[in-house]
Amino acid sequence: QVHLVESGGGLVQAGGPLRLSCAASGSISRLSAMMGWYRQAPGKQRELVVTITYGGTTDYADSVKGRFTISRDNAKNTVYLQMNSLKPEDTAVYSCNLAGVVGAKYSYWGQGTQVTVSS
Repeated sequence: QVHLVESGGGLVQAGGPLRLSCAASGSISRLSAMMGWYRQAPGKQRELVVTITYGGTTDYADSVKGRFTISRDNAKNTVYLQMNSLKPEDTAVYSCNLAGVVGAKYSYWGQGTQVTVSS
């Protein structure tokens, strides 16, 4: 089992920054997997924001390229999402995900953290 705890959400003005964190704990064999951030705005489907592999390879959604930066501290089993130049359309619940394969596929989600960007 893996437990993910997000922190860092809140209210910010458009153009401002915000930093999210996601700390993973649990089965060591499952922690060295891909982690990512997803978001879901009211009335919309959940969408991928960015993923990062254990080795540090990243994949960003076009809508956040150049504004968001993901990083990972494997020693702390934590990923960070630095969000700059935030826009009102970035308002959503942001959720952390860890997914991989150990025999069978697995995927774990955090509880989500609200990010609200005011215009």
